[in-house]
Amino acid sequence: MRLPRLEQIEEAAQLIYSVMRPTPEIAWPLLASRCGTEVWVKHENHSPIGAFKLRGGLIYIDSLARGRKRPAGVIAATRGNHGQSIAAAARRHGLRATIVVPHGNSVEKNAAMRAFGADLIEQGHDFQAALEFANAQAAERGLSMIPSFDELLVRGVATYSLEFLRAVQNLDTVYVPIGLGSGICGMFAAREALGLTTKVVGVVSANAPAYALSFAAGRPVATDSSATLADGMACRVPEPSAVELINRHAERVVTVSDDEITSAMRHYFTDTHNIAEGAGAAPLAALLKERAQMTGRSVGLVLSGGNVDREQYVRVLEQPQPSIVRPR
Repeated sequence: MRLPRLEQIEEAAQLIYSVMRPTPEIAWPLLASRCGTEVWVKHENHSPIGAFKLRGGLIYIDSLARGRKRPAGVIAATRGNHGQSIAAAARRHGLRATIVVPHGNSVEKNAAMRAFGADLIEQGHDFQAALEFANAQAAERGLSMIPSFDELLVRGVATYSLEFLRAVQNLDTVYVPIGLGSGICGMFAAREALGLTTKVVGVVSANAPAYALSFAAGRPVATDSSATLADGMACRVPEPSAVELINRHAERVVTVSDDEITSAMRHYFTDTHNIAEGAGAAPLAALLKERAQMTGRSVGLVLSGGNVDREQYVRVLEQPQPSIVRPR
């Protein structure tokens, strides 16, 4: 797959901005103190669905709806944010959306998808099982299967990276969470389109390390499990085309533990009063893990989403919080 060009990203932005405003980029002083460096946060948790995925869904569904043959309906598998994106975009075009989630999925993300008008099906023990079921349902019911990684999705989500890199032009490094790869590939696209040298670092959960293993091996490597609290990164079978782009364009891929992720979720609340879900907090966890080598640089963090269930978030906040480490 080729990365989207600048004119394609800007064209996507025109449609996206008819639905939502650009999200803010903010340098938080307390976060800078904690990390020991200049830190800018791209707040995709401020989108109308609380996550970056809406951008890609708007572009994909718009292209589908304007095609020669309008589908009877669409279907997608998700852990929540992709599903919200597809449900919201489908409703704009009067399309029926069926969303498949694994058993035990986020209660509040499920409720949000239903609120956008989606028919929700719970099937399978994880995302991959839900995806396989959704593919079978698409064939059986004549529905249009919406992937979680596609050039049109990348084109849409690249708009947040274009906003970020244009607004903060001196970033040395940007940390981006990896689910199936659309977000980080969108960052590559924006960086290349603007001719910048900003380093892009991918972040995965240690409990769902498929993309880290794939980066190390130079080829797609699947895992047997993806049991992480960061459901937006709970991938065990990587997308080959995403692996190819990540292995070509990423500086490195960092793994962070669930404990490091929950600490970062607390840091976002205490230092910025923003709610970050697990995947959204993972880039901060990675920066803190690499604090010594990043001191003195200008760093960007993608807070990709803030959709965490209340009960889970209460448990996270109740855990002890380390004090802020002041720079020397």
